Amino acid sequence: MTAEKIIIDASGCSLGRLASFAAKQTLSENEVIIFNAEKALISGKKEKIFKTRKKQYDAKSQVNPWRFGPKRPKNPDRFVRRVIRGMLPWTTTRGKKAFKRVMVYMGKPEKEIRKKHHIDISKSKLADVSSMKKHYDVFVTVGELCKFLGGTNGRS
Repeated sequence: MTAEKIIIDASGCSLGRLASFAAKQTLSENEVIIFNAEKALISGKKEKIFKTRKKQYDAKSQVNPWRFGPKRPKNPDRFVRRVIRGMLPWTTTRGKKAFKRVMVYMGKPEKEIRKKHHIDISKSKLADVSSMKKHYDVFVTVGELCKFLGGTNGRS
């Protein structure tokens, strides 16, 4: 089995579906490159999602809340990568190797991807993401959530 490089445009994709697809592909030894991470969608009411994540991010360590404690990603690319990590068997060697095959970018950094992965995004074929795109009446983008949590919402 030869390893492929799978390129995914995350704009308009459901975050959970995107993450599970990426996790399955990396476990089968394919390299996954995701761009436009800030445009991925999280379904649900904005207030509820913000409230739940804020409560989760405000959790502190009892020992020394400034030095220890859960360090959580606040930028969209790291946030999406962390969601993918949650769908991998992270504690095993296989899971760690699979996680190294995932790269997530904000925006569409063609020069960086060309330099690092030797791929021209404009000429290469993107993965079929039609099954990951659903019409949601109520949703929040990953960029909006990260902006609320104190990170960036992507490149301008």
